[in-house]
Amino acid sequence: MQLKPEKDAELRAKVNRETARIPWSELLKHFAQGNVVWVADELDLVDVAVRIAHDDKSSISAWMEAGQVAKVSDQQCQEWIASDANLWASVVSPFILVQQEKRKPH
Repeated sequence: MQLKPEKDAELRAKVNRETARIPWSELLKHFAQGNVVWVADELDLVDVAVRIAHDDKSSISAWMEAGQVAKVSDQQCQEWIASDANLWASVVSPFILVQQEKRKPH
């Protein structure tokens, strides 16, 4: 029996350990292949990765409909190249999920 994504502590810990900051320039090859997915900063990157790993279609669909999860656009790519962006990244094969650093409240 497969665990519910929110209860899968082992996978969550593994994804968290493997999540890292990476320069956007190192992901361009994967972007060109259409394998890079942007995650809005209001979502938890690890939670999104775990739910994708579990193929949680209802959560993923809701996030996509809300514009919170999507393939990286050409405009985002250009902005990140211009700003020499570093992003948080998590791999859920075949995808690489990326998220900009969360803004800190002032």
